[in-house]
Amino acid sequence: MRNKKKKDDYLLSLSGRKDNLFMRFINSGRRKLTVMFIPHSEEKVVNIQISLFTLVFSGLFVLGLLFSFFWFTTNYSGNQQQLLSSKSNLRSSQASLEVVREEVDSLIKVAGSFNETLEKTLSSLGIENSASESLVRSQGDLSAFANMIETDSNSNNEVGDLKKLRVSLDNAISPLNEITDVLLSQRALLTDIPTLWPLKGVRGYVTNPYGPAIHFLTGEWYLHKGLDVGYGMGAPIVATANGKVVLSMYNKDFGNHIVIQHKYGFDTKYAHLQHVYVKEGQEVKQGDVIGTMGNSGLSDGPHLHYEVRIGSQVLDPAKFISMTDNAYENIKWTIQEYK
Repeated sequence: MRNKKKKDDYLLSLSGRKDNLFMRFINSGRRKLTVMFIPHSEEKVVNIQISLFTLVFSGLFVLGLLFSFFWFTTNYSGNQQQLLSSKSNLRSSQASLEVVREEVDSLIKVAGSFNETLEKTLSSLGIENSASESLVRSQGDLSAFANMIETDSNSNNEVGDLKKLRVSLDNAISPLNEITDVLLSQRALLTDIPTLWPLKGVRGYVTNPYGPAIHFLTGEWYLHKGLDVGYGMGAPIVATANGKVVLSMYNKDFGNHIVIQHKYGFDTKYAHLQHVYVKEGQEVKQGDVIGTMGNSGLSDGPHLHYEVRIGSQVLDPAKFISMTDNAYENIKWTIQEYK
């Protein structure tokens, strides 16, 4: 009981001290301070009484205002700088967008020209049904840009144009592949028929074309069954198409001469050669050198007598050469035309 009483007395004493300290703090804060404003003139002195609490709170309030002012000022300056930077970036982006817009417009014009050229190419190659109709069905015709794609209302015109261009070019792949196949087939065909100029690296000149002519020895009319090309001794002679050498010999009329058999029933003859570089049974490719120009056999000077046949039918070699050689028409003719 005694210990409990002591404990209660101690707690009561401690509580009293706490209350006493709190009251002292409150009383100190309530103490009045006098603030005097003394003018330089002889006017009345102004006295202001203010409590310590009020003075402390006022000081804290002023410090808070100053801190807020500096904080907002700093943020405002930073925001202004970001705004100026954003405006500059926006102007730069607008300029770049204008350049992109101009490039897109130019690209669309070029694509339109490409489509027109593609259509002409398809038509010239006879690919009007499978390729052209497919291109129209898939809305790949660049001339119908406005009707191909409904541009999303949230998309700009440039994006819509690029989408249209992409679709059109995608749809152009199929006909271009068909063109490639046709051209490859045509190239293969042109290497299998005698379309190449028979001299390698030089043009030469035609001394006697295919057709009626006067024989240089007898002076009588006869059918010249080939094409005589002059240039000079030793000029390289090439195979005018892929094929197989079926004859390589000498006789008094054609001298050293070669006959090559090609696909589709074609044969070609190369006569009056100086040297022969191939033998019978040998496979040759178009453009391979098979001999050199000479004056062997019944000849009035160094030249190549070149013939093209289908079976026993002789043909004008110029008709085949002109398929791939546009310069053939400009070759110098040295013979006189007879009527």
